Amino acid sequence: MANRAKVGGWLQGKTVRKGGVSSTNHTRPSTPQIQSTSSTVFGGGVKDASGRTSEYFSMDDQCPVCKSDRYLNPKLRLLVSSCYHKMCESCIDRLFTLGPAPCPICNKVLRKLAFTPQTFEDLGVEKEVAIRRRIAKEFNKRRDDFPDLRSYNDYLEEVEDITFNLIYEIDIAKTEARINAYRAENAALIELNVQREEAYAQALKEHEEAERREREMRAMELRREEEEEREEREKGRREIIDKLETSDKNAAKVVAKSRANALKRSSARSASTTVLQSNAKLLRSRAAQSTAIPDAPHVPLQDDWYAYEDKYDMRTGGYHDFMSEAVRKDREGIMRGGGYRVEEAWERALRSAVAALDLPPLSGLDPPAFSIDAEGDIVMASA
Repeated sequence: MANRAKVGGWLQGKTVRKGGVSSTNHTRPSTPQIQSTSSTVFGGGVKDASGRTSEYFSMDDQCPVCKSDRYLNPKLRLLVSSCYHKMCESCIDRLFTLGPAPCPICNKVLRKLAFTPQTFEDLGVEKEVAIRRRIAKEFNKRRDDFPDLRSYNDYLEEVEDITFNLIYEIDIAKTEARINAYRAENAALIELNVQREEAYAQALKEHEEAERREREMRAMELRREEEEEREEREKGRREIIDKLETSDKNAAKVVAKSRANALKRSSARSASTTVLQSNAKLLRSRAAQSTAIPDAPHVPLQDDWYAYEDKYDMRTGGYHDFMSEAVRKDREGIMRGGGYRVEEAWERALRSAVAALDLPPLSGLDPPAFSIDAEGDIVMASA
């Protein structure tokens, strides 16, 4: 029982002595302490390029609970609660390891994992950034989601009012009710915009990855070219030495000829590299152009359908049309299946027949492959 009492007093932050449990809340360096949870994963904070949380650090830091500073504890690490009060890791472990407990400064009930690293020197800025990050997850509508600019501006003003109330703690209950009502009303749109943001972030990440691979390939190509040039120079020097050893010609002429050959090979290699680079740029530009498909407006009828009414007159008694016998037998003269009158079919046929009468004849074409004889029969032209 004595050991259990000691452990209980230890977890409550009381000084443990051989004589019993003291009610003193001051913690001295000689007092046994819970091991610091520097490996605890706390949420929030601002991430740097490497994925680590960038924390604010100052030599004047001091825990407002235990009054420990960097002079007493060089490894002091302060974390920020959800009520935006700072505490060191030792106090967080001592007060919140066994479960939720009130904040020693404002008595708000806190949890251990609700503490986040301090990113900014001013805790007011820390609070505003956290609130704006929270509101941006819920109120994520875009300009495209509104019929006009005025509605979009009204929406932004509403979001700013809610953010202002949360930052300065004005009508918190009503503001939270507004947030919950908006969330319930726009749940589908919020989820859709979240998916859009994730897709955009994924596309941006893939684009950056493609650019990184392209830079690596260009660097590898440049190193390869430099290595080839170095080997070419070394090969040219060896070739000059071999020719000078075996040739009885003038040394200056031998060196000049070798250098001219090396210059030709270098020029040919650079020309081929330039051609390959230009081809690669052309392929990339064509690929970019192929993805942009022009959206030409569709015009279903460009002809003036009513410009031919003066070119024909319909017969009053109708036409001998055996295809329209079923319509003629109808009492009202209506095609019940298609829903039109037979006069409409005749008018359409006449209008289409006279539509091209005023066009000029075609010229410059080959003669037709048939002819019509005196009896009106079609005679095909012989090959």
